[in-house]
Amino acid sequence: RDSVMPTNAPLNRKLRMGLIGGGQGAFIGRVHATAAVIDNRAALVAGALSSAPAKAKASAPDYDIPEERAYTSFKEMAAAEAKRPDKVDFVSVATPNHTHFEIAKTFAEAGFNVICDKPMTFDLAQAEELLKVVEKSGVVFAVTHNYTGYPLVRQAREMALSGELGEINAIRSNYIQGWLRTRLESSDQKQAKWRTDPKQSGAAGCFGDIATHAYNLARFMTGLKPKQISCLLKVFEPGRALDDYGVAAVRFENGALGTVTASQISHGRENDLFIEIDGTKKALEWHQEEPNKLIVRENGQPHKVYTRNGGPYLGAAAGGASRLPSGHPEAFFEAFANVYGATYDAIVKKAAGEKIETVDTVYPNVYDGVEGMLFIQQCVESSKQDGAWLPFGHAKSRT
Repeated sequence: RDSVMPTNAPLNRKLRMGLIGGGQGAFIGRVHATAAVIDNRAALVAGALSSAPAKAKASAPDYDIPEERAYTSFKEMAAAEAKRPDKVDFVSVATPNHTHFEIAKTFAEAGFNVICDKPMTFDLAQAEELLKVVEKSGVVFAVTHNYTGYPLVRQAREMALSGELGEINAIRSNYIQGWLRTRLESSDQKQAKWRTDPKQSGAAGCFGDIATHAYNLARFMTGLKPKQISCLLKVFEPGRALDDYGVAAVRFENGALGTVTASQISHGRENDLFIEIDGTKKALEWHQEEPNKLIVRENGQPHKVYTRNGGPYLGAAAGGASRLPSGHPEAFFEAFANVYGATYDAIVKKAAGEKIETVDTVYPNVYDGVEGMLFIQQCVESSKQDGAWLPFGHAKSRT
């Protein structure tokens, strides 16, 4: 059950959260911290908020983290928290890509549940190794592909998996931005600098940063498994080290075709993630910048607009992910919180000694994280081969 309400498992307290990253000047760490506590199911009690010790300490009051649990490194935090009777139940990793693996591995090996930002690791080899660690330790491991948390995304998934759309023939998933139209990284802008640096971001720029979201959304909504991929990546801004535009084509196992387009150099575009799904019975369209509407089309019928929490036509997944009455917008923080909520359900069940699902979970999991890294690797390699079709699929992935 995916719900913003607690389960009936006998863990009758808030979960204790630790945060890695999120120090002064950061963006995504504050998002994690806010989303994690929206439903009053967790409290942020510890953190290693920066790789710079002084900054880590100075940032702690911003989160009301007590001084004795404001650590100067994640290794110090893992060792100290493991010895506490009131140790954290999970850690959230909100740091640049190249640091994810070592942090997540350290905490998973120590038995801590992990919620990790995407992409999960720096490269596929790290992702495969981390998967083995997670499987061995048995910890709950989530990856914050947060767009899966939107109520109407979950509604679309229910409609696709139930067969309401018919057989899925085509998927067009796009994430279009414009903020890197110029060499913003040259001005020492923090977000631009690390995202365009191969040593921190990895093998891909735009495609690693946002195309992974577009691809994951297509997989989550349809459940279709990929078979082959072809990709072209390009750097349009002279002097930039990593791609700022790209397009990929995906052949799925059922014969469907998909496209993923991502841009960070399109004037005036902000965070325009949108997807269209064509089935033999119906088609869907959803836009992240207007997330409370889902357009449903059927030939010969008026177009339908489903609204978040709009009525009994919505399935349980969408209803359980909504907090406010219809007409009151819910968006980014709440979607993030829904990923957290589903992860909490698993953490609570595990703490109660119950068996938990690890592959076909409502929250994006470690297997999704591995597939995301495979997506990046095969896109980069295909582009190097002028768009060659390459095999694409992982032995262990959600259905």
